[in-house]
Amino acid sequence: MPFASFLGRVLFASIFILSAYQEYNEFGVDGGPSAKALKPKFEAFAHRIHSQVGFQIPNIDMKLLITGAIALKGLGGVLFIFGSSFGALLLLLHQLIATPIRYDFYNYDNEDKEFTQLFIKFTQNLALLGALLFFIGMKNSTPRRQPKKAPKTKTY
Repeated sequence: MPFASFLGRVLFASIFILSAYQEYNEFGVDGGPSAKALKPKFEAFAHRIHSQVGFQIPNIDMKLLITGAIALKGLGGVLFIFGSSFGALLLLLHQLIATPIRYDFYNYDNEDKEFTQLFIKFTQNLALLGALLFFIGMKNSTPRRQPKKAPKTKTY
């Protein structure tokens, strides 16, 4: 059964690793197409946070944001393959930050075509988030092996 568990982690992490690899290849001088697509969404997200909560998100260079996403997905995916809870936490952090910004269905009317597409992608990423939380929960719930103690000799 350990091979099936390893294979499952490889398949799950390959989503993140291949995405990080693609963003790395397209990065270029300006951050690539990911930075261009993310900039208006990030600005809309920052505006919504400021209007709803009153917290001003500082201006962040999109290249830095994309670099951070590549690092989180790449390192987290590789560590996750080897069963690391820290790798799962890195992927969880990426999902928590990127999902509400990238899939901003809340900026559209529910009759719009974009709303449906973004909402489906958002819920798919919530499923990935749930799988990571499940992995972390299962990893923390299994008891660690205790070394066997040598039997005490009886003295009469």
